[in-house]
Amino acid sequence: MESTSRERRNALIAEARDIRKLELRDGYGIDDPLFEAWRSGDQETLDRFAAEIRAEIEAETEAGVKTRRIKVVSEPLSEYHRFILAISEPLVEAGEDIRWLPRARASMLLLPGNDFFVLDDKTVIFNVLGGDDQHVDVQVSSDPEIVDLCVASFEAAWKRSIPYHEYLRTL
Repeated sequence: MESTSRERRNALIAEARDIRKLELRDGYGIDDPLFEAWRSGDQETLDRFAAEIRAEIEAETEAGVKTRRIKVVSEPLSEYHRFILAISEPLVEAGEDIRWLPRARASMLLLPGNDFFVLDDKTVIFNVLGGDDQHVDVQVSSDPEIVDLCVASFEAAWKRSIPYHEYLRTL
């Protein structure tokens, strides 16, 4: 496993055709500006985000990119995840498949210790975050054992997770 830059991580993700993403935390500092816009009711910023992200994901989907995301969440939801739930619809409408996995449904799963991406069943990227929800390191591996472990972990979590619209109805 090697450390890499965020730029290389982003380039690897941009080249992928099949993306699995598992998110394990109840908050991410990287989203702070948009989070603050949501908190303050800044609808103009939220609408601009929705239009930009929808266009980006629609273009990826039309190009044949398949993205599945699982958000492992504590319940009741953190303020951060209430925000994410509120802004996820444009992503889902554009083609990203987002599912929610309450921690109570994840207890029997073996999940890696860090968020990860599996790209085209060939590469794994781990985002290592600090206690302040900011990035500390980006680790990349193409080791088949690590890739297989993350694919199996993701697929087990996927089976227990709840699709976005269905999860909305549970709240």
